Formats: sequence, structure tokens, C-alpha cells
Amino acid sequence: MIKSTFFENLFQRRGLRQFVKFGIVGASGLAVNLGVFTLLQMLVPVEHRKEFFFLLSSIAYMTGGVSNYFLNRTWTFRSSGHPFIEAIQFLGVSLLSLGVGLTAAKLTQPWVGTGHRAQLVVTACGIVVNFFVNKYWTFRSIR
Repeated sequence: MIKSTFFENLFQRRGLRQFVKFGIVGASGLAVNLGVFTLLQMLVPVEHRKEFFFLLSSIAYMTGGVSNYFLNRTWTFRSSGHPFIEAIQFLGVSLLSLGVGLTAAKLTQPWVGTGHRAQLVVTACGIVVNFFVNKYWTFRSIR
């Protein structure tokens, strides 16, 4: 009984619910991201994939970001703000987190390479930055 009440109270907190929803949306964005990344890699000959990693990674990451914007706007944060302004802000935050992720990928490249593991490093580095900056800046009117 105590455990049930604890978890019920925990999930009544709006910020936690939003973070869980943000994670679900992020998982769908990760699927888009990795799917696009895989397709783009198939278009580039194996011997050139390393030199094109940052371009392919960026395109895939931002494609997932566009998908995430629409789902976060309508489901996670239920925003009624100006969609164009929020889209620009959200994608700006995505570019910021992409920069952080690409830096981390560059630093970890000797251990993870330039394939899907590196793409996961890029994506993982953006989760916290994306949530908090989008919650308190992009979708700030609906906290």
C-alpha cells in the first residue's frame, strides 16, 4: 500500500510526467534518427563513411529533432504558443545539443568509432540539455 501511494504521488508531479513523456518521444526520435542514419550510411561507400560521419550524423539527428518537436509540442508539453517561434527555438536547442553530442563523439571516436555507437553517443549527450532547455525556454508558457 505504501509503495503504491509513493508511486501515485510521484507520478502526480507534472515535471516527472513531462520527463517520462519526453523520454518516450525521444525514443521515437531515436528510432527516426538511427533509421535515417542507417539509410544515409547505405548511400555512402564504406571507405568514405568515416569522413562523412559528422554530416550524416547531423542530418539524422536533426530529422529526429523535427519529429520530436511535433510530438513534444502536442503531447509532452501541450503547448499553445506560436508554433513557428517554438519550432525555431526547439530546433535551435537541437543544434546546440547536436554540437555537444558531436564534440563527445569526436572525443570518444577512438573507442566507439564512427558508426551507430558514435551516433548513440551523439544522441545520449543531448537528452538532458534538450529536456531542460526546451521545458524552460521553448515551451516556457506551459510549465
